[in-house]
Amino acid sequence: MKLSKQYFYTLREDSKEEESKSGNLLVRAGMIKKTSAGVYALLPLGYKVMEKIRKIIEEEMDATDAQQVLMPALISEDVYIDSGRRAGFGSSMFSLKDRFNKPFVLAPTHEELFASAGTMKGKSYKDFPFNLYQIQTKFRDEPRPRYGLIRVREFSMKDAYSFDTDLAGLDISYQKMYDAYCKIFDRMQINYRIVKADTGVMGGLLSEEFQAISEIGEDTLVVCDESGFSSNLEIAPVVLKTTPSEQLHLVKEKVYTPNAKTIDEVAEYLGYSSDHFVKSLVYKVDEKLYLFLLKGNRELNETKVLKLLNATTIEIATAQDFENIDTAVGFIGPVGINLPIVVDQEVLHMHNFICGANEKDYHYKNANIEEFEYIMSGDIGIVNENDVCPLSGKPLTFVKGIEIGNTFKLGSKYSKAFNLMYSDKNNQLQPVEMGSYGIGLGRCMAAIVEQHHDENGIIWPKSVAPFSVAVVVINVDDVIQMQLATNIYESLKNQNIDVIFDDRNERPGVKFKDMELIGIPLRIVVGKKANENIVEFKGRTTDKEEVNIDELYQKINHFLGE
Repeated sequence: MKLSKQYFYTLREDSKEEESKSGNLLVRAGMIKKTSAGVYALLPLGYKVMEKIRKIIEEEMDATDAQQVLMPALISEDVYIDSGRRAGFGSSMFSLKDRFNKPFVLAPTHEELFASAGTMKGKSYKDFPFNLYQIQTKFRDEPRPRYGLIRVREFSMKDAYSFDTDLAGLDISYQKMYDAYCKIFDRMQINYRIVKADTGVMGGLLSEEFQAISEIGEDTLVVCDESGFSSNLEIAPVVLKTTPSEQLHLVKEKVYTPNAKTIDEVAEYLGYSSDHFVKSLVYKVDEKLYLFLLKGNRELNETKVLKLLNATTIEIATAQDFENIDTAVGFIGPVGINLPIVVDQEVLHMHNFICGANEKDYHYKNANIEEFEYIMSGDIGIVNENDVCPLSGKPLTFVKGIEIGNTFKLGSKYSKAFNLMYSDKNNQLQPVEMGSYGIGLGRCMAAIVEQHHDENGIIWPKSVAPFSVAVVVINVDDVIQMQLATNIYESLKNQNIDVIFDDRNERPGVKFKDMELIGIPLRIVVGKKANENIVEFKGRTTDKEEVNIDELYQKINHFLGE
């Protein structure tokens, strides 16, 4: 590609609309352009990068014998109602009506249609296993699009679905996808961790996430390097620390705590640490109010609560909700309250704790679990950094991650909903076991930039760079320079090397800055020594050196093959 004849531009200043480094660099490099909140156009260089990412994914998926298809994005809303997922998606699903007033949605994911497609092939146990995948546009009405391509409303996604006759077969298919994902992200040179996660609206037996490590990641990953343990914060277990139990229960005492509503305020007033307190929180779960009790230094994990109560929705109680509760806001406690109580496992091991007395400006000292009734207990707390690893017993650490891929063992949830059955060896109908596997192409692109950049711009890995080599001519009016640069450019093209030729009538400094900004791995500069057949050879992150034209092509091939 000769830049003088192509659509190409760069920006020198950061965009005020972009919060992330990747968003800014991709906009400045002329690779993407925001058209509305959470919606981006891919411009020529950005499209080339996306196609490189797409090719890597297709190669590794095809290597597993998965077959590529393409499903529609416009789907009847009834499809998601039939599977029981329409309510779960809620307002995040774009919805519309056709001219006949029939409701449709723009698909956020395609489990339902793939399950339906599976019924066309899977009649007998002899028809299995098989795997179908697509790379297609998805739509989700994010309430707060941000960080460039990381959280958007329209995005390109690879989703695959495996079909097996039993859980043992599902395990094999799942492992194939797991291994393929590792190869995909390794080829992109993404630094990632694989963590256990909540199955969420997808449902199923198991969910794992491939998380690109990044300071701007919206997910908190809980890890232990010694044991290899890794989990998303939302499901990481709190391991109880074994401590000697107090045998003596002291007499409960109501104490005056004027204007002290928070744990910190009461702790300061009474002179106790926060872990001596029991925190009382009122939430509405599936439209029913509950009181949740946790240790004072622990926060409620809403995901764990939904799992424990087998519920769908959870939200903190409103001021109106408290009108029907016999308590004082800021001084809520379990003793004597008219709400069902759910107790965190840590509270069961506490003695003589401090809690609200359900009376303005009062708390109880020396309260104990025996003084109130509760309906259920379990691990409902969010793990804290330096809590104990469930495998090694060593302290846990937190890192931030961008979710770039996920894998689900769906089991028979969707096959039962869409009558995806097969005849077994005894001619009995059985539900198909499914797996679901997704990769966000835009998120991969953004994650690569977040991890591979410097003060001068993007540093694309060779596998996904829009061009492998940039040939830059210093003086376009110099016949010798232009002839040599053109020869190099044409020779590289003939070798099927992705090459860009900067033949613009611009100052050398502008050209160098642009090639660094757009992140081309290798730059060949043709300048004053062209008459000696000597050019400058410079990797994106290595020092420049002079190379004779006789050695150049061997050196280029060696560099690109490393």
